[in-house]
Amino acid sequence: MATVAVVGSTGSIGTQTLDVVAAEAGRFEITAIGAHSSVDLLAEQAAAVRPQVVALADENKAGDLADRLPKGIELRAGDGALASLAAEADTVVNAVVGFAGLGVTVETLRLGRRLALANKESLIAGGPVVAKVKATGGGEIIPVDSEHAAVHQCLRGNPVERVARIVLTASGGPFRGRSREELAQVTVDDALAHPTWRMGPKITVDSSTLMNKGLEVIEAHELFGVDYDRIEVVVHPQSIVHSMVEYTDASTIAQLSNPDMRLPIGYALAYPDRIASPFGTLDWTSVGRLEFEAPDLDAFPCLGLAFEAGRVGGSAPAWLNAANEVAVAAFLDGLMSWLQIAEVIKDVMQVHNGEDLSSVDEVVAADHQARAAARQAVERRTRAA
Repeated sequence: MATVAVVGSTGSIGTQTLDVVAAEAGRFEITAIGAHSSVDLLAEQAAAVRPQVVALADENKAGDLADRLPKGIELRAGDGALASLAAEADTVVNAVVGFAGLGVTVETLRLGRRLALANKESLIAGGPVVAKVKATGGGEIIPVDSEHAAVHQCLRGNPVERVARIVLTASGGPFRGRSREELAQVTVDDALAHPTWRMGPKITVDSSTLMNKGLEVIEAHELFGVDYDRIEVVVHPQSIVHSMVEYTDASTIAQLSNPDMRLPIGYALAYPDRIASPFGTLDWTSVGRLEFEAPDLDAFPCLGLAFEAGRVGGSAPAWLNAANEVAVAAFLDGLMSWLQIAEVIKDVMQVHNGEDLSSVDEVVAADHQARAAARQAVERRTRAA
């Protein structure tokens, strides 16, 4: 039986991973779970799946959690607790939100384990370092993002040098079709009303700005070794075609299903096999139309900023990611408008120092520098308001 550690188990991807494991009874064993601070749900999950180890990043809440865990379960808390779960399973699902997932990614690959990666930010911010650790540790990455899981499936059995382009699809989020002028007054609630997917607030806002797709462009470059001129984004509001690969002979292979994150999760857990449980089954008689359109880079400049950062390389993606996390948090806190998210990121990228990254410490330092610049940019806009 394959063993699985779910890091970020209380979030959207984490809870759906537990659903997949439950549906595939007897195939996978959850040996470890962990979360940042969600004590109530983590205790509930521990009672349900009985892992050997539970980890909590917020050490201040460890006492409360310890009192509620079933006997015999080891509790780890504080710095490094989540990353330590990489040693507890054959496959580690990294469903941590944001840059905080870097340690889990690095440790999993260092130990030569399978990384089912839902935390794109760690690969984007630390791409060169992650690649180095992967090469020396012998681990493998199977993407959980629906778009990259689709590309991974479309590439199977085909050489990357025959790829003409990777086409990543975007739903367009809640603001598809709106002009920049129409976006000036959108609210947090508006941005969180995604028409297709149910996700956490940060990634949902990223979807509304198309930064999520921009981050996925950088992730695709890092995962598949395809240059940016061969990566394209199209808006596909039905969210049925999850991405496509066009080959040099003009053949295009696509992966289609109804939107259900349990499908790519199951793919990552079972690869190179597939799970038996059908998630996202399509009724072809009711699919109707499949529409595709170019993204509006004037209304959604974050996508263009991501392409620019990816092409610059070095620490630029780390700065982009950090600036975006700070800007999105400020928007969610009501400190600035939706349009100002891109403005803050642009300000930060204009002062990017252009350094290369060769170690985890350098990735962390770049992240800290970019966050400081982003906080200053947010403060300038707050004072101006």
